Amino acid sequence: MFGQSVRSLMERKKLVTAPPATTVRKAADLMARRKVGAVLVVERKKLIGIFTERDALFRVIAKGRDPRTTSLADVMSKAPTVIHPDKSFGYALLVMHENGFRHLPVVENGKLVGIVSARNALDPDLEEFVSESRRREQILREAN
Repeated sequence: MFGQSVRSLMERKKLVTAPPATTVRKAADLMARRKVGAVLVVERKKLIGIFTERDALFRVIAKGRDPRTTSLADVMSKAPTVIHPDKSFGYALLVMHENGFRHLPVVENGKLVGIVSARNALDPDLEEFVSESRRREQILREAN
């Protein structure tokens, strides 16, 4: 898995974007509806920032800001680190670990094409664990 390309693991369906004038409240609603942990902030089709669950907690709630009036431009991480889709997923995880974040936008030829997260590393292993657990339960049922 760690040797696989980012392209093969990135999530295109979970790519959620919003303009910088979007309020934190609207972004949070969008994140909840789409079940994602980050919104990529774009202006004129160019990635200018990222807003995550942690930003909502540390930069909005903890600071007593009003999510109904605070814009993403005021609390996003500007000029986020990005990765090319042909890099390995292991390298993407290293970049996330070294920089202390869990989401990494994927950009190819200056265009936003996806996002990877630390969760991508857990999903296949978790899926395998659940599958093995079900297999063992079935064996136990058949034995009884």
